[in-house]
Order: sequence, then C-alpha cells, then structure tokens
Amino acid sequence: MRRSERIAIMAKCLNDYPGRLFSLSYFVELLGVAKSTVSEDLTIIKEAWQAQELGELKTVAGAGGGVRYVPGLPGAVKDSLLEDLARQLEEPDRILPGGFLYMSDIIGDPVIIDRLGQILAGLFIDSQADHVVTVATKGIPLALATARALNLTTVIIRNDSKVTEGSSVSLNYLTGSRTIRTMSLSRRALKEGARVLFVDDFMKAGSTAQGVVKLMEEFGAEVVGAGFLVATAEPREKLIEDYHALLTLEKVDEARGKVVIKPFKAIP
Repeated sequence: MRRSERIAIMAKCLNDYPGRLFSLSYFVELLGVAKSTVSEDLTIIKEAWQAQELGELKTVAGAGGGVRYVPGLPGAVKDSLLEDLARQLEEPDRILPGGFLYMSDIIGDPVIIDRLGQILAGLFIDSQADHVVTVATKGIPLALATARALNLTTVIIRNDSKVTEGSSVSLNYLTGSRTIRTMSLSRRALKEGARVLFVDDFMKAGSTAQGVVKLMEEFGAEVVGAGFLVATAEPREKLIEDYHALLTLEKVDEARGKVVIKPFKAIP
C-alpha cells in the first residue's frame, strides 16, 4: 500500500470518529505496516491539518495512548459562516408573531449544523465533559453535532416523562414569559458526578438554562459549560453567568420588519 493510500485511510478514520482515541496498534493492524511508519504518516496528517487550520491531531502518551482528532475550521471560514447566517436571519420574512425568528431551515441543514457543532466543540474542548445535554426539540441537531465533534453522548431533556424511559425526575421552572413549564429526564440518563455541557438553539433571559442547571443538581451532575446558536442582547444580565453564543440578536422590530443580528464575538 502506498503512503498516499495509507494517509487517506487514516485521515478517513480520524475524521469519521472525531474525539475518539485511536491507538497506533489499531493502524498497524489495519494497514499491516510498522509502528514507526504509522507515526510518520500521522505526522504528515497532523502538519497538513495544522497548516490549513482544519483541526488538531492530539497525541496521548502512555500505554493506553494514541491519537485523536479535534475538528476545527479556519478562522476565515468561521467568520464567513457566522456572518452569512446573520445575514440570513436578518431577512424580514423570518419574523414570527411575538418577535421570534424562524430558524428551522438552518437548524435542519446538516452541513451548517455540523460546522456549528465543530465551532462549539472547539470552545469546550478542555471542559472534560461526559455528555452534551439539550432540551427537546429544536436544540437537538446542534447538540448532536457538538457531541459528535467531542465524541460524547447526547442526553435529551423532555417536557414530560415517557413510559418508555422508566422513572424520571421532573422539575417545574418559570419561563421568561412568566409561564410555568416542566422538564423531565429519565433517572437512568446520568450517573452521579457526571459533567455535562448544555447546548441549545436560543437563549433570551436564560430561564431554561437555569432550569437545566437545577435539574442537573437533582442528578448530582455539574454543568461545566453552556453554548447557544443565538442569544438575545437584552436582557444583558442572564440567569446563567458563563455561556457562549455564536450569534447575538440585538433587535427585532415586527412593525418595521427589521432584524439586527451579529456574530457574538470573535470565536477563537
């Protein structure tokens, strides 16, 4: 097998399973070559990806070590993607009654959502999270994309208990519109001491996020990060302190059909 063929196969494996730890022995057996040859090939992949800002190939030392791929996008691609999404979301025909924005087409686009998941994953790569948690239903695609990039499982909080999930823990919380809602999660979904990331499509005041934090406390779990596609500029004081949003919704004027939305900040 030629080097170019080996590199293509290894790059495919790493890209298909981001965040997964591959031992050098795995590639030795897969390709039928010496460990030194695998190391040389991986170095070529690592340097090429770094040069093009396509993510990072991390090496884990020790007997149980190996390599794992951390997805990434070039800074210019991130900026272009977020600016393009901002322009799309500023279209007047997206305004819904109540000042909401129609975003289902963006959330449902697998290419866009995969890239957004990679951006969020890069922000939380050092969080040492065990799961990505989201609330049904519109946050699920973004949560899945983020979880895939981090090689984590996704835990979905529902608005009612399901008999198919066994006994559940439920919590009532007050939304920003002053209505009471319920969130519910199966007792089997999380183990005590779990570290979780909360990912959702939209945040206004943060009441849902605050409810998730309280629900996680019922499981003895810790929320170690929160990420959103869009967060509103107002109110400035949210009910959670530490979070990342890819876009900031600054203004929705239903009467004039005016929307102002911008990238939240420079995403590293």
